[in-house]
Amino acid sequence: MVIALVASCTDAGLSDSLDAPGIDPRGEGVDDLTVGNRLMSAGEYDLALDAFARAALEQGMTPEILTSMGTANLGLRQLGPAEILLRRAVEDGSDWPVAWNNLGVLLIEKGEYPEAVQVFQRAFALDNGESDAIRDNLRLALAKMENPVNTTEEEQEYTLEQLGDGQFRLRKLP
Repeated sequence: MVIALVASCTDAGLSDSLDAPGIDPRGEGVDDLTVGNRLMSAGEYDLALDAFARAALEQGMTPEILTSMGTANLGLRQLGPAEILLRRAVEDGSDWPVAWNNLGVLLIEKGEYPEAVQVFQRAFALDNGESDAIRDNLRLALAKMENPVNTTEEEQEYTLEQLGDGQFRLRKLP
C-alpha cells in the first residue's frame, strides 16, 4: 500500500492526476493581445481592457496596445480615457491606419466632425484607400459635418463593429 502511494506521487503519477481533460499542459498559451481582441469581438470590453493591460506588462505600451485599450474604453463609453490613449497611439505609431481610424470613431462619438474628417482622411491615405471601413467612416463624418443639425436622437445610436486586426467601424443600430 505504501509503495502504491509513493508511486502515485512521482512526477508521472502526479502530473497525470492533475491534467484536465482536453488540455495539453505542454501547449502554448494565446497571447493577451489576441485574448483582448477576441473579448472585444464578444463585447466584453472590461475583460478586454484587463487582457490589454496584461499585454502591456509583457510588451510595453506599443501603438497597437494603446489603440486596443483606447478602443476598449470607447466600447465602455469612457470617452476621456479613450481619447488620451488613442491620441497617444497616433503620436507613437503615426503611420498605422487602424489607430487613426479608431481615433476618428471616437471623435464622431464626441460630435467633433471636422476633426474626425481630417483623421479619417489621414487613415484613408495611410491605408491607400483599401479599407471599406475607413471609407465608410469618412463618408459618415463628412455627412455629419455637412448636416449636423439634421440628425435625430434615434439616428445617433451607433455601435462599434469589429472588422479584424483591431479595426472598428461605426454601425447604426437598427
